[in-house]
Amino acid sequence: MNPLVTPAWLASRLGDSKTKILDATLPPVGVTPPIDIHARYLAQHIPGAVFFDIEKFSDHSTPLPHMLPKPEEFSQNMGALGVSNEMDLVVYEQEGVFSAPRAWWMLRTLGAQNVFLLDGGLPAWIEAGLLTETGEVHIEPASFEANLNHDVVQDFDQIEQLIAHHGQILDARSAGRFSGTAPEPRPGLSSGHMPGAVSVPFTELVADGRLKSAEQLRALFAAKGVKTDEPTTTTCGSGVTAAVIALGLEIVGAQQVSLYDGSWSEYAQHPRAIIEKAG
Repeated sequence: MNPLVTPAWLASRLGDSKTKILDATLPPVGVTPPIDIHARYLAQHIPGAVFFDIEKFSDHSTPLPHMLPKPEEFSQNMGALGVSNEMDLVVYEQEGVFSAPRAWWMLRTLGAQNVFLLDGGLPAWIEAGLLTETGEVHIEPASFEANLNHDVVQDFDQIEQLIAHHGQILDARSAGRFSGTAPEPRPGLSSGHMPGAVSVPFTELVADGRLKSAEQLRALFAAKGVKTDEPTTTTCGSGVTAAVIALGLEIVGAQQVSLYDGSWSEYAQHPRAIIEKAG
């Protein structure tokens, strides 16, 4: 199933009770002062869209950022947001490709059946001449039953085994952070990479504010030596942009894709972690 949908496809479903639209924007990293993305949502969003707060809906019992929540908590939050398992869910973000794939991955991993991403996000919607609205959206509570798909989530012990057995690990962080020549944005973490990991900066999957075409993505993965017919685990700094790679792999037809939820935030501070650097 192609997870990308066009503005025209989504416009034809506005007002359909079986379709729910989610603004899944996270603020860009390193921007001071932080951008108030919820205020931006209130100022302009696709009609009927509700705000999917990735930070709010993550697990706050751990110091690690953006970790998957417990299923029962996610069930309650999604129900309050008016989301049910059977709905067609369309996620988008206010600009670029950064966080909406994380929402796409969270929802699928926790039991949503049909999850799509609006190709080009809000800018593409506006460019298509389609209307937006302002303010809060009335939400009819729904029933959501979260079921965690353990097969698509990796933890440190599993990553350690993947490294030992030369499994395919794709790292979405920048080339500088991967090589160890640039610092990590989180204080106290060493940069560098896991042994055997392949550097696939998520920005290389994006052009002009949207994901590259399937043909371009296939060429990119091939150039990196990625075997899309083999099991693949994606990772990044905090589990957000790893989902961009997971989405790209989905688009090119990869079947066995998992994501290391703790990512570098967990790995780099683990006492058993082996960190490699360029040179």
